[in-house]
This record gives sequence, structure tokens and C-alpha cells, in this order.
Amino acid sequence: MKDIEFIIEGMERIRPEMMKVRDAIFNYAELPYKETKSAEILCETLTKHGFDVKRGLAEIPTCFTGEDQYGEGGMTMGLLGEFDALDGLSQEAGCTVQNPVEENAPGHGCGHCCLGTGALAAAILVKEYLETHQIPGKVIYYGCPAEEGAGAKQFMARAGLFDVCDFIYTWHPSSKNEVDAMHSNAIMGANFYFKGRTAHAGATPHLGRSALDAAELMSVGCNYLREHMIPEARLHYAYINAGGTAPNVVQDRAVVRYEVRAPYVRQTKELYDRVVKVAQGAAMMTETKLSKRFIDGCSNTVPNKTLETLFWKNFNEVGVPAHTPEEVEFAKKMIASYEMTKNKLPGDACDEDAEIAEWVDKASEHGTVPLNDFLVPYHFSTKERPGSTDVGDVSWLVPTAQINVVTFPSNSPGHSWQNVSCGHTSIGHKGLLTAGKVIAATAIDLYENPQIIADAKAEFDKRAAGGYYCPVPEDAVPTVVGGQF
Repeated sequence: MKDIEFIIEGMERIRPEMMKVRDAIFNYAELPYKETKSAEILCETLTKHGFDVKRGLAEIPTCFTGEDQYGEGGMTMGLLGEFDALDGLSQEAGCTVQNPVEENAPGHGCGHCCLGTGALAAAILVKEYLETHQIPGKVIYYGCPAEEGAGAKQFMARAGLFDVCDFIYTWHPSSKNEVDAMHSNAIMGANFYFKGRTAHAGATPHLGRSALDAAELMSVGCNYLREHMIPEARLHYAYINAGGTAPNVVQDRAVVRYEVRAPYVRQTKELYDRVVKVAQGAAMMTETKLSKRFIDGCSNTVPNKTLETLFWKNFNEVGVPAHTPEEVEFAKKMIASYEMTKNKLPGDACDEDAEIAEWVDKASEHGTVPLNDFLVPYHFSTKERPGSTDVGDVSWLVPTAQINVVTFPSNSPGHSWQNVSCGHTSIGHKGLLTAGKVIAATAIDLYENPQIIADAKAEFDKRAAGGYYCPVPEDAVPTVVGGQF
């Protein structure tokens, strides 16, 4: 059996170092595919701890791995680390009012400064455990850039980076402690570029060819399409460039972004292809030229009950983050800055299981506690969840599981300045340390009990029987905010 004390003592030993890494990534707050400094400090730390670091993978400069093999053979574990920030969310750390450090600058509104560091801590602890207890095996830390709106993991999946793993674990900062056992949707998105011809809208409108008309007609066509897609599907759009502000000019350019979601990636691809046809029709009607650029796409997640059950067992054993009265008071002040959803119970399981909902209602004091200090009971589900994650592509290749750990106050709004502020506090730090310990403990169980992995792979073979369909076209390249690499 694994030595929990080894994990706890090891985490305490590396805690100051992990705090420095988290703080540095928080302060860098770099946008997708531009996380140069964040990737560098993670690589430096991995190298310091004896990992073999490989950079610039999948043709992405900030994509890397840190690998360590102890002994001959054994299983290979993968850990997913993210470290990109969100645009426009700059915020002073530990502040209960909105106060940007730099106006319109990026900030870690999804807590990736904690996510990547927590996974790093787990990788170091598992490596040390295998060496100390002389257990053969490999540990791979995956430096995954651009999770926010770009999804590098699809490109990494396309490049075959995850194929060598026997299992993969990850986690995410959250306002609740739970094993993430829900089914996320697949998504595909692209920019559509219409090119027309300018003319004087009053004197010679017949000489112009309006790109804005094409974009508008695409919107009309897609709105009609909404009646002819499955109820679970979603269609989103945004105007990137409307061609200018002069109404007396026939607009010769327009750019519009469309994203489609559906429970399964093949359904998403079918809907995406229909949206492309609508765009082609709009271009034909207006005699404009159409081009498109793929922006993002990720698969639905494939759950694995075997790995999730083990995750929950170890989460119980390690325990959830314990918070001080001062941290609770801070959370209360933070909650006052947003409208806390009353009676919204933490945990996805509450939506499906009445007994769990009743238990959580009591534990959360009817959804009013400032910091959720309990572990939501495990509930396996294949129910579709509205959101999407590029972890889905990993889950189609390798048995994968994820946990959520409290780093934010209860019902904290996602991608918010509140989340940014909390990510640099002791609340965020306790969350990443807990995640690292739970992941390490669960991984060690798998190294010491190969039968569990055999069971997880058998389950995976059934759930992913259709095989992986990469949503990223062969000619697609990562899209960088503000230009190319």
C-alpha cells in the first residue's frame, strides 16, 4: 500500500518552491500560445527535479513535456498542466474589489496558474515515490498551452503525444470539491472571411459587392438552420470585423466567427459542415469571395468510472482543503461582490441524484457556506454538460480522469476578476497542494495495482469503441492572439 505520509511530507518539502512557481505564472499572466515565461519556469523546475524536458512539441513553441523513467518497463502516467491566462482580466491579488493591475491586461480567471503548478507538484511526488520504493514506471508532465479558446491538446493529440500513456490524470480549480464525472460537449469553430468590392453606396451601389451583406445572410441562414439540428446542439457567433463604420460605402470585408457544439464530435462535424455550406451560399448570393480559418475544436469527454472511483477514494483519504477563519471571512467579502446563486448546490451530481442533493444541501447549509469544505459524493454519469474542454480529445486516446478542487469561494463566477484575485491567495494555494496530493496518491495506487489499469483500459475500449476522430483539420494550425508565432 502507498505511504500517504510520504506524499504529505514530500508536498510540505516542495511547497515553498511550488508557491514561487504559482506566483510567477500568476504575475506573467500570458495569453494562449504566448506563455513563454510561464512555460520556461515550469521547464526549469522539471529539469531541476531530474525530468528530461522536450520543448516545441506539436509545432507549438510553448508546448513541452517533462519525462522521467525509473527502472525498466512499468506503466506510464500522464499529467496535464495548463498555464495560460484570459484577456482583460487583470486583477490585484487578494483584493475583494475589482482593481486591475493593468487595464485590459490578461489575468488568470480560470486558475491555470494553480492548475499547472498542482500537476507539477504531483509529477515530482510520483517520481520521487517510484525512485524511493523502487517501482518501475514513467511519469510524463504535459505542458499544455492555450486551453482558453484555442485548445492546444487537440493539436498535441493529432501529433500523437498522448499515445504512449497508460492513464492520464488532471484537475481544475473550482468552487467545489468533486470527481468530475460528467460528459462535456464537443465543439468546432472557425472564422469566415468575406471579401467583396467597395463602391459609393449612394451613387454607384450596383458596382459594389457587399461582404457585410454576405455576413448578414450567413446569420440568416444559420438562424434557419437552428430549427434543423438536434435539441442538444448549440450554435454561437460573433462579428469580428463588420467592414467599417461608413454606411455610405459598400463594405468590401467582413469577418464572422461561428462555433458549433453537440454531445459527440461526429455530430459536431456534421453541423459544422452545414454551417460552412451556409457561408458558401451567402458568398454565392452576394458574389463575394469566401475563405475560412479553423480556430478551435475539441471532442466530447469519455468518462472512466474505474479511474474516477479510485480518484474519489483517494480524495476522501487525503481530505479537502482546510480553511482558516480569516480565509472564510475573505470569501464572505468576495461573495458580496457578486450575486451568489441561492439554492444552487455545489456538484454536478446534485442535478441527477436526489439523495446526493439532500446530503450536499445539508453539508453546504442550503448552498450558503462561503467556502465548500466537503467532498461531493461520487456519482457516475454520462449526462451531457453544456461546456467543452480539450481534455475530451485526450480522453478518446487514453483512460483519463479529472477532479475539481476548491480554490474559489462558493458559486464564484467563472472567468471573473474574483477568480483571478483568489488564485494568488492561500485559498488557491491550498487547493493546488490538495490536488497534487490527491493525484499523486491515486497514481501511486495504479502503479502498485496494475489490475486497476487493466480494468480501466477494458472500460475505455468499450466507451471509445468508435475510435478517435480528431476535430482539427489536417491543414489547421494553432491560432495565436495578435498574429503568428
